[in-house]
Amino acid sequence: MNVLGIETSCDETATAIYTADKGLIANAIYSQIPIHQKYGGVVPELASRDHIRKLLSLIDKVICDAGLTKDQIDGIAYTSAPGLIGALLVGSAVGKSLGFALNIPTIAVHHMEAHLLAPMLEENKPEFPFVALLVSGGHSMLVEVAEFGKYTLLGETLDDAAGEAFDKVAKLLGLPYPGGPAVAKLAKQGNKKRFNFPRPMTDRPGLDFSFSGLKTFTMNTLRAEGDDAQTKADIACAFQEAVVDTIVIKCRRALEQTSLSRLVIAGGVSANILLRQKLKQMAEKHHAQVFYPRFEFCTDNAAMIAYAGYLHLAQGQQDGLKINVHARWSLEDL
Repeated sequence: MNVLGIETSCDETATAIYTADKGLIANAIYSQIPIHQKYGGVVPELASRDHIRKLLSLIDKVICDAGLTKDQIDGIAYTSAPGLIGALLVGSAVGKSLGFALNIPTIAVHHMEAHLLAPMLEENKPEFPFVALLVSGGHSMLVEVAEFGKYTLLGETLDDAAGEAFDKVAKLLGLPYPGGPAVAKLAKQGNKKRFNFPRPMTDRPGLDFSFSGLKTFTMNTLRAEGDDAQTKADIACAFQEAVVDTIVIKCRRALEQTSLSRLVIAGGVSANILLRQKLKQMAEKHHAQVFYPRFEFCTDNAAMIAYAGYLHLAQGQQDGLKINVHARWSLEDL
């Protein structure tokens, strides 16, 4: 089975082909970051328009790179939620139209399910069951994954997601979008002993996250201490340490609560080097294993969509011609 994956949930246009016998054989990603940088964040209408411009050529590219023809595609998987509605509509409409034209099945894929399955594309992949930490610009959640398709939400963000907080703090510090890499780069120049930022919601039981208060604390510190270059670096360092420590504490609690010893980290923030270092230390101390997708598959991509779609199609699942996308969609409703 050759499955074409389509990803257009936000500001990456991506396509990929996953096959039953060879695995991932083609993958292409086009980032819209240069378009949105001058606005300091993603502009939904511009994102949708650019998906329209780029998607068909990227589909042609991966089919060619895979050495296939359109007639050799056996199924199409596309992201249908969660994400920007306009952007999702582009991928959904193209995927369903192509499926109809080729008379092949299509399947809607949950974006976050695809993220938690992304490490399965690696040679060193986790076995079920495991705990998944999904951290990105729009999501921060902990999920117990019993098996493919069986997910229990353990905790989620009550306000800003971790990646969203990075973006907002980057803007406060005068850094470019996307904020995560920019803050992490500046933090390397900072003195982590100068400021001690709070670790939100770690002084109470539970696995939910909240980062909006930390963003406000950062803003108040910046106003009180001034905005010289070294102060900004010290604040970036303190902010990153606080976010990372908070995530690590919650992951440790999730492993203890579920009595599991495997932890999967996915989403854009999973590329943060400090987070990886501290999770590794925590895992070694508690005799656990941590699994990641490769860096290019931490952010949005179609390889994970194609793989998740392949698993659903292989079980005989498919959807009809109705276009049905959602800004929000709970994993537990799958």
